[in-house]
Amino acid sequence: MRKGIILALAISLIFTKFYSQEAQNTITTAAPFLLIAPDARAGGMGDIGVATSPDANSQHWNASKFAFMPSQFSVGIVYTPWLRELTNDVFLGGFSFANRIDDRSAWATSLKYFNLGQIDLTDINGAPEGTEKLNEFSLDASYSLKLSETYAMGVTMRYIRSDLGIESANSTIQPVNTFAVDISGYFQSDEKNYGNFNGMWRGGYNISNIGPKVSYTDDGLENFIPTNLKIGGGFDFILDTFNKVSVNLEFNKLLVPTPSISVNDDGEAPYVQDDVGFVSGMFSSFGDAPGGFSEELKEFTWALGAEYMYDHSFAIRAGYFNESDLKGARKYFTLGSGFKFKSTRLDISYLFNASNINNPLENTLRFSLAFDFGELFEIH
Repeated sequence: MRKGIILALAISLIFTKFYSQEAQNTITTAAPFLLIAPDARAGGMGDIGVATSPDANSQHWNASKFAFMPSQFSVGIVYTPWLRELTNDVFLGGFSFANRIDDRSAWATSLKYFNLGQIDLTDINGAPEGTEKLNEFSLDASYSLKLSETYAMGVTMRYIRSDLGIESANSTIQPVNTFAVDISGYFQSDEKNYGNFNGMWRGGYNISNIGPKVSYTDDGLENFIPTNLKIGGGFDFILDTFNKVSVNLEFNKLLVPTPSISVNDDGEAPYVQDDVGFVSGMFSSFGDAPGGFSEELKEFTWALGAEYMYDHSFAIRAGYFNESDLKGARKYFTLGSGFKFKSTRLDISYLFNASNINNPLENTLRFSLAFDFGELFEIH
């Protein structure tokens, strides 16, 4: 274990996004692990999922999709190694369970666990002073309801705990416990004929992690949690009974205040956000960038993803994710595949970095496992 590197990482996670070491005016939040794409299916399509077809891991992306889930029950298990080039014990894992109650409604629950590994502490002479295991997790439950044959809405309640304090080092960092809400919607058209092929339109949105500001210390300094807007759409080209190609486009924006870039008396630009409540911060986030409207547009990330499916049993996926150089400079390509045998599906994805900014998922395979069972519902 590279103790110094991991300890510095664990503390810096409180205030920084994972990806933006060299960016100029990034927006940072507490508990950024909430934004990490948990599943390999989405990971193979550029980390998108707000408007893709429903699956076991829809809870993170858009809980409304569960109302269109084809099976009565679905269970998902995810595992994503993190910073694999530096250490082997930091990872994101979790599980989900969804139940489509009837033709109109569904409920689901999921757990996301981010393990920051073991930190061995030593004094200045190298003598052992104890071991710490830092972690963060969220536990949530959702309910989704069809308001028509083609449109559903959902709400998610989430408990969040972030424990990054080093007790044996007399750290002033305190565990954070808070709650948040997601509000989402999902549209899925009926299958229609377009000449040589049939097609289906999809659209979705999700405002996630709506909740109060939190503080890791006793000095009263508060940080926003990563309230985030996802919006996207897609189209399924249903070529025949066995072959389907889906294309998707998704946009994301953090709904928290943009930091000021004004300098202080020392000539430095401290990280300062507007001192407003989380609700005011959500609305003001669309017009508070120091650079005006052009900078606001740069706060949107976008991603393209595609999936080819053969006979509902084999999938090939590809995607691209882009973020402005001013706001984090994440840019990467992804590839993935999926295999289904009876009621079990295995998904794998891989990321290719296309930026000068290091990505914690470089040279890393991500895995997801899903099980669908119970009654089958008609897909319109």
